[in-house]
Amino acid sequence: MANSASTGSDRPTALITGASRGLGAAIARALAPTHRLLLGARTPEALEPILKELPDATGWPVQLTDYEAVARMAESIERLDVLVHNAGVADLGTIADSSVAQWRNTLEANLIAVSELTRLTLPALRAARGHVVLINSGAGLRANPGWGVYAASKFALRAFGDALRLEEPELRVTSIHPGRIDTDMQRELVAGEQRPYEPNEFLKAETVAWTVRNAVETPRDAHPTEIVLRPIPR
Repeated sequence: MANSASTGSDRPTALITGASRGLGAAIARALAPTHRLLLGARTPEALEPILKELPDATGWPVQLTDYEAVARMAESIERLDVLVHNAGVADLGTIADSSVAQWRNTLEANLIAVSELTRLTLPALRAARGHVVLINSGAGLRANPGWGVYAASKFALRAFGDALRLEEPELRVTSIHPGRIDTDMQRELVAGEQRPYEPNEFLKAETVAWTVRNAVETPRDAHPTEIVLRPIPR
């Protein structure tokens, strides 16, 4: 279980969702030297590898769509300097083939769970004049065929970030829109597209993670609102 974020080290505290692997784990590695980490994932077992790698971090296992459980976990966080919303799902397909369940599940994971965790941690974020980082997508800027459901959730996530930025002027809110990233999830997406996987086509997770760290470390006289990253074929 997570300890109170106001005790222990005087380092700033960062909560990262979806931190067990891929981009979330890369963000954890990037922030570990400077932050006290709360690492989120669905189960304690999923967090075991990254917690062995980063033994000073604290596990924060919870299913983000179980809002009562999230509320209980959030109660222990009194001060939160950085909240990185990295967890999400990508369920692709055409609108003609989409289902109500697909729309609901995607919007639940990519938007509603983000909104609720942010709402529950707002007192802690306000106490720290904290920074909310939304890992969005290029699909949050444009919609391509077969990506309609996912893109709709990411467009909505961008709107959420824009509204939060205006409603909470003491916080910084950064939407990061990376292109496709070399992760296990990407391999699954490419397999669904029935084409060979070429890692050099995609951004490195470490590159996006360092972009998150750079945004967080931007001096307080500046507000990094949106960052767009595109891969350069290698």
